[in-house]
Amino acid sequence: QVQLVESGGGLVQAGGSLRLSCAASGRTFSSLAMGWFRQAPGKEREFVVFSWSDGNTDYADSVKGRFTISRDNAKNTVYLQMNSLKPEDTAVYYCAAGSRGTTMFNVRGIDYWGKGTLVTVSS
Repeated sequence: QVQLVESGGGLVQAGGSLRLSCAASGRTFSSLAMGWFRQAPGKEREFVVFSWSDGNTDYADSVKGRFTISRDNAKNTVYLQMNSLKPEDTAVYYCAAGSRGTTMFNVRGIDYWGKGTLVTVSS
C-alpha cells in the first residue's frame, strides 16, 4: 500500500506560480510512476502530467511549457511547478501513483490517490 499526501495548493492571481508537493510512503518510490490529475468543478478528473520510473515524462497539451514535474527519490517526493497560471487551471489537484504503464492516463489505471489540494487562479 502507498500513502500520498499533497501540499502547496492555494490562491494565486493569473500569471502567477505555485509549487505542489506529494510525499509518498509505503512502497519503493523509485519503482512507481508518479503524477498529477486535476478536477475542476463540474468536470471529470483529467490527466495533467506523469513522471515515469525510467525518468521520462508526459504532459497534457494544456500545461506543456507551463508546468514542470520533478521527483526526488531520496525524499520520496514529487513536485509540480506551475507557472503562468490561468483561471482555467483552477481545480483540485490529485497526486497519483502506480505501475500500470500507459493505462494510467485514465483514472481507472491509477493504483493510489492522494486526497487532493485546491488550486484557485483568479483573473
